[in-house]
Amino acid sequence: MSLEDELFEQRLGRVREMEAQGLLPYGRRFGFTHTIPNILQEYGTKTAEELSPQTRVKIAGRVMTIRRMGKAGFAHIMQSGERLQVYVKKDALPETDYQLFASLDLGDIVGVEGYLFRTKTGELSVHVEKLEFLSKILLAMPEKWHGLEDVETRYRQRYLDLIANPDVHKVFVTRAKIVKSLRTTLDALGFVEVETPMMQPLYGGAAAKPFVTHHNTLDLDLYLRIAPELYLKRLVVGGLERVYEINRNFRNEGISTRHNPEFTMLEFYQAYADYNDLMDLTEKLLARVAMEVTGGTTVEYEGHKLDFGSIRRLTMREAVREQGGNGDLAGPALVEEFEAKVERGLIQPTIIYDFPVEVSPLSKNKPCDPAFVERFEVFAAGMEIGNAYTELNDPQEQRRRFDSQISRREKGDEEAHRMDEDFLRALCYAMPPTGGEGIGIDRLVMLLTGSRSIRDVILFPLLRPEGEIGLADRLRRLDQKA
Repeated sequence: MSLEDELFEQRLGRVREMEAQGLLPYGRRFGFTHTIPNILQEYGTKTAEELSPQTRVKIAGRVMTIRRMGKAGFAHIMQSGERLQVYVKKDALPETDYQLFASLDLGDIVGVEGYLFRTKTGELSVHVEKLEFLSKILLAMPEKWHGLEDVETRYRQRYLDLIANPDVHKVFVTRAKIVKSLRTTLDALGFVEVETPMMQPLYGGAAAKPFVTHHNTLDLDLYLRIAPELYLKRLVVGGLERVYEINRNFRNEGISTRHNPEFTMLEFYQAYADYNDLMDLTEKLLARVAMEVTGGTTVEYEGHKLDFGSIRRLTMREAVREQGGNGDLAGPALVEEFEAKVERGLIQPTIIYDFPVEVSPLSKNKPCDPAFVERFEVFAAGMEIGNAYTELNDPQEQRRRFDSQISRREKGDEEAHRMDEDFLRALCYAMPPTGGEGIGIDRLVMLLTGSRSIRDVILFPLLRPEGEIGLADRLRRLDQKA
């Protein structure tokens, strides 16, 4: 028997012992009076004299450290990424409760009741008078989590990563704040949040390979959406003049530190606006979200200080020339020159605008230069975080663009758009002049939390299957022994 199996069996044995004593190893509701973060915020600066046995608390959390000393002991309880010390003394609580403390394992979940005080070393602690067992851990937690070299284990067992690493917990709390900030700002500007189909009979709105699924009842192949764009613009036609969606998209492409096949975007559309209006709005959105989640518009990322309060604007031609490239190139060649010589060097937040028409099938032409469209992308730390343009609302020109995309597909471009007849029909009912934009939530979270990989900001990134774990069989065998 391996050491892991032996520990597993020992802990399951403790479960049986508790049940034999009439105790619940997997308890029920626990009505706590405070969360640990609340206590640290409210009482963290109070002196020993300002605390008294009247400062009573009832808390719950996971046991992260245990230090037993004869008839007393200390432990740290963690909740929501924050830890608080508890002090247990044999003659201060019922015998049954003290025996529970004596049999605790790291990772067990408990509830304690008592009063706040400071130890001789000055640490804020709970003097425990009652202890209740809430849930038994069966698998051993890693002793030195930060020493693990297999990062896939962290992503695969995110629950364990969150338990053992408070910084990871903070990243995902910050992610929620970022989404909330974006939503609150758009709501205040009169945008309406909507939901559009994730399974679509035609995919569109981006240049990407889709995932394919099948609906059995309809006997119909469907695509997981690569973007919500064409559906959101249908809503603008229908009179929802300011509309947005915080959406999950799926693209059957490579995986890297900046790409995950399933990702989250904010996409929004504003009628009677163009890409100039969206540049202004983008600057306000990014500055505000940075301020609300970090306390300032300047954030540190991989040794650079990124200032979201000052976003530079350059045309694609200007950006290429600035780096010594050939800014006179036309069409896709200019984009290739930009990607090769400019993109990775755009560290400070920068808006690059005016793209060749060949790479922008859904964008409106510039009136002064029809070879280019009114489109921009936002870059920071060398990666794209947003894409926007003045929407093409001429159905005849949109049909020509779709025809051009079909020609590219016939020549082997698997990412080219398909003809969408219903979208053309929607445009034939007249879509007002409109500006639309997508902002990558995952990459924005990376920048505002200092995370180097997109996997660090997605709770459950896509990974290869790890094979048979074997826990079900182990539990089954031990059940049979009992």
